[in-house]
Amino acid sequence: MSINPTQMSEADAANELMRLAKAIAHHNRLYHADDAPEITDQEYDALVRRNAALESAFPHLVRADSPSQSVGHEIASSPLGKVKHEVRMMSLDNAFSDEEVAEFVARVRRFLSIDETVPLVFTAEDKIDGLSCSLRYERGELVRAATRGDGQVGEDVTPNVAHIVDIPQKLYGEVPDVFEVRGEVYMATADFHALNARLMEEARAKAAAAGEEFDPAKVRQFANPRNAAAGSLRQKDPRVTAERPLRFWAHGWGAASAVPGVTQHDMMQQIAAWGLPISPEMVRCENLDAMLSAYRRIAEGRGALPYEIDGVVYKVDRLDWQGRLGFVAKAPRWAIARKFPAEQAETTLEAIDIQVGRTGKLTPVGRLAPVLVGGVTVTNVTLHNRDEIARLGVRPGDRIKVQRAGDVIPQVVENLTRDAERPAYTFPDHCPECGSEAVAEEGEVDVRCTGGLICPAQRTERLKHFVSRGALDIDGLGEKTIDQFFALGWLESPADIFRLRERRDEILSLEGWQDKSVDNLLAAVESKRHPDAARLLFGLGIRHVGAVTARDLMKGLHDIRVLPEKAAEFAAYREENPRGADEKESPFNTRMVDAVKRIFEVRTDGIGIAVGHALADFFHEEHNRQVWNDLFAQVDPPRYEVETRDSEVAGKTVVFTGKLETMSRDEAKAQAERLGAKAAGSVSAKTDLVVAGPGAGSKLKKAAELGIPVIDEAEWAQIVAAAG
Repeated sequence: MSINPTQMSEADAANELMRLAKAIAHHNRLYHADDAPEITDQEYDALVRRNAALESAFPHLVRADSPSQSVGHEIASSPLGKVKHEVRMMSLDNAFSDEEVAEFVARVRRFLSIDETVPLVFTAEDKIDGLSCSLRYERGELVRAATRGDGQVGEDVTPNVAHIVDIPQKLYGEVPDVFEVRGEVYMATADFHALNARLMEEARAKAAAAGEEFDPAKVRQFANPRNAAAGSLRQKDPRVTAERPLRFWAHGWGAASAVPGVTQHDMMQQIAAWGLPISPEMVRCENLDAMLSAYRRIAEGRGALPYEIDGVVYKVDRLDWQGRLGFVAKAPRWAIARKFPAEQAETTLEAIDIQVGRTGKLTPVGRLAPVLVGGVTVTNVTLHNRDEIARLGVRPGDRIKVQRAGDVIPQVVENLTRDAERPAYTFPDHCPECGSEAVAEEGEVDVRCTGGLICPAQRTERLKHFVSRGALDIDGLGEKTIDQFFALGWLESPADIFRLRERRDEILSLEGWQDKSVDNLLAAVESKRHPDAARLLFGLGIRHVGAVTARDLMKGLHDIRVLPEKAAEFAAYREENPRGADEKESPFNTRMVDAVKRIFEVRTDGIGIAVGHALADFFHEEHNRQVWNDLFAQVDPPRYEVETRDSEVAGKTVVFTGKLETMSRDEAKAQAERLGAKAAGSVSAKTDLVVAGPGAGSKLKKAAELGIPVIDEAEWAQIVAAAG
């Protein structure tokens, strides 16, 4: 179960944002570039919403690679040509409830400064589940068609769309000299099933002709109509596309030399008059009640539609208001998609398996009797942790209700046989991988293996984390390579990475390795023998020590080598100063926080008791001290210093709020530190300056109340530039 962002430490939030950025980028690539998604739209939406919630709670942690700043997926390599969009193809923000739609309407009114007496009309149309495509017409002739790609650059599919019956090569009537129609390429549900049946029969006939046994499980079929449409349109050979029953409908436009209309509804009717199909469900909504009514009408008729949809799209009708509203990082302010809720189904929980993650967390996963949910066969369900199992009262053999939303794998909604006579499930108290004791920290719900790097389930994941982008960032040492080297017994601990040069000939003997690739790998490893101390500390994967916490620790300690000594000092203090029998928790916590700050020479507010305990516990384990000593026999991190320059903000406290458009939150914070300022996460009487971007809310209001100077991002850039 996800932790409420307001209850998270900054370090844990930064770590989760890093994992979310990686996971969402992975799923973006699978969805937009490979047409092979691993999760449903609801699961993807849940990841995006979690990322947005964390960024809202910790705006200073917004990453440069944040999914909130990007659209689709970059076209890294493709047999099709690339097309740069003259006008960026955006995505849409999502709403999941009536209340969120109402807030969207209120937000539009606030932005436009219009009250309830001024009519605010929206269009509503069903959101088809297809592949975004832009059609460029010049003097009415189709000259180019392109997929969305990453919003800036897409793939040229002009020869392929020539075979889509809904896309005319020439528009009817008077058309602007340049007009880009944007919409979705899709496949009707009946055509999708017919295509899969045809693929199965073709494979059967091919096996018969070759005298081979036919195995249906080996036939590659499309998982859903969206995949079928994307895979069919993005064919290198247009003749393959011609054999696939693709359709198209328009929902908007991009570059245009003229826009012959003043409302969204009128323009869509004009596009239809030119010969392009539009949604037959589109209506104009005069108020919020009409918007919600349109959603319910479309949702109720969803099953009877000949194509798949996943929601309803609302757009401000007046085009001049759309222009005033403009865009945020990747979506228009004047439109939103109301998504449909996840579908549910009943099945049997056949077993509960325990998986051990990189940090040692024991995660229970339910194994299900296969059940179809939302068109996808589900066999696994997340049970989150020990407390969630107890809350649901689930045991192997129970009938349960599941849905595909809220997590990377489906979740349990209800235990239908909770009252059946069966013993309760007993959560393990030892790691199933290494046999080490498994315990939960005080106040924690997660049970974790104490084996650390001796646990095989944690070793490879910790090694992957050690070389990851946010840590040592060693090029060429990816997940598959680490798995391969670990299986060969070459990598047991981080120090073994720096001993790979002794295995050059052995690596070269492996399939797929050449002199150049081996030398590049070893050179990348050697370049990290004098690593940044904060990155090195973060790379060790110590509980509660994320990237931000690692930097904050190093700012005070400077020399990473003193960390074991400091950890031992805190462990001794902790043992000698337990909570008194009559001492209240709050004074005890204050005393312990003061000890952490004093012993670890902390100069920020982001490090507390949890970090002190984690470091003390880590270095208390003999095997962890051995790993540490072995590693430092191989690396020599320089003294950690934050270079600062004289500036007008030196010695001041700066708060960044709202969306930054030219840099990430981490980059802005780093800039402030280099200028001798302190970057704080909240506005208080001690704040000297607030840098506010679009969407700044309560912090900007508080700054105004306190009379604190506020500047925008451009003015901040001038301060940075003036410092040289």
